[in-house]
Amino acid sequence: MTSFARRARALAGRLHPELSLVSYTLLGHLEESGGCRATDLADHYALDKSTVSRQVAVLEREGLVERRQDTADQRVQVLQLTDAGRRILGRVTDRRRAAVGERLSGWSEEDLARFASYLRRYNAGGPGDVPAAPDA
Repeated sequence: MTSFARRARALAGRLHPELSLVSYTLLGHLEESGGCRATDLADHYALDKSTVSRQVAVLEREGLVERRQDTADQRVQVLQLTDAGRRILGRVTDRRRAAVGERLSGWSEEDLARFASYLRRYNAGGPGDVPAAPDA
């Protein structure tokens, strides 16, 4: 898993040097969710609110996200992608898909199906699904 994570970070740096892996992840979540509060991002990724706040501030300065009043509760601000945020996220996503497609191009249909099955199984587990350490 460590090797996989290192490779993902290195690939992210090559594919989208204009976005950190964290920024890409936050932009992707905002796109999927249609926008949310910064506290929702912190909760979703189990991050400290100050960490998310710093990341969001960078995205705002770069013009990739903006704050809007929540239509349901005017006291709440919701983070939304800007048009520039959507464009850069789209470009980066296209590059990532092409890179993954290239890496998997020599795999058989059976291997791809098995790999997809394992990924679905892995992703279905939540943070609470980590087995307890055995008694010493």
